[in-house]
Amino acid sequence: MAAKIVILPGDGIGPEIMAPTLTLLDAVGEFEYERHLIGGASIDAHGVALTDDVLAACRASDAVLLAAVGGPRWDTTDPDRPRPEQGLLGLRKGLGLYANLRPVKPLPALYDASPLRRERIEGTDLLVVRELTGGIYFGEKTRTERSASDLCVYTTEEIERIARTAFLAARAKVSSVDKANVLETSRLWREVVSALHAREFPHIQLEHVLVDNAAMQLIASPRHFDTILTENMFGDILSDEAAMLSGSIGLLPSASLGASDPPTPGLFEPVHGSAPDIAGTGAANPLAMFLSAAMMLRHGLGLESEAAAVESAVERALDAGLRTADLGGQAGTSEATRAVLANLE
Repeated sequence: MAAKIVILPGDGIGPEIMAPTLTLLDAVGEFEYERHLIGGASIDAHGVALTDDVLAACRASDAVLLAAVGGPRWDTTDPDRPRPEQGLLGLRKGLGLYANLRPVKPLPALYDASPLRRERIEGTDLLVVRELTGGIYFGEKTRTERSASDLCVYTTEEIERIARTAFLAARAKVSSVDKANVLETSRLWREVVSALHAREFPHIQLEHVLVDNAAMQLIASPRHFDTILTENMFGDILSDEAAMLSGSIGLLPSASLGASDPPTPGLFEPVHGSAPDIAGTGAANPLAMFLSAAMMLRHGLGLESEAAAVESAVERALDAGLRTADLGGQAGTSEATRAVLANLE
């Protein structure tokens, strides 16, 4: 029986990078697709960024593949008006997707595309494990004419489950990032991570790093990191910073995972946004979307050989000279797609 995948093209370049991704998936397997609206497209059609029907369809699927949400036409500072990003946050919360995995491994063919020197990034291979459903993004919010607040809350259970994900993913070391010199939530974070490490993962090296130092070390010495564990907002910022190690945010995929018992469908999406400035021009880089599909094949559907085939095809295409505009080249979406398909075994 074919795996059922909910497709959420979203906004901006989203539909333009989703279409070739389905072509790529069809080249490696048989899947059943169910397409729905999210983000700004859903606001235009239904007045909300995520409808109950779409959330129910996602819950009933084997995996969810999302392209991008957002754009200036929906930007607002009015707390009573819907924003596209609410669809993404609602999906994460509604599916219980508490663990966001963002691998960062610059490819040798693109070392010179990074703003950092080759010798600085060579050999970098790290994973950012970001807590996804707690913290300041989901805390109680208040707004008056002269003040506003966002409450940051974490429980020991939330910290322990994301820390366990990081320790299980780590090869040798976990760098737990916090701001324990200032924030009470970070002090609890550090205590819970340390206790879990001592109890279940003493064979994995653990270090605690303040977030400002971690941001500096990502640029100064990225090879220092194996697995970075951190809370929601810090992880959002650090993973986008780490994206530049690879030369472009247009290359980075992500996976958002929840509980395995009972199993929860994962959400797979590129790290980049909807890029409304290039929407409709045919210039969008689809590679992060392709690699997100590969993460879906591996982590969401258990299809390891198919995932490896997609990743290998992307790498071989880049080795052969494929360069989209964000990588300093001229290839558009269609040219990049043809190059990857030509290298698919």
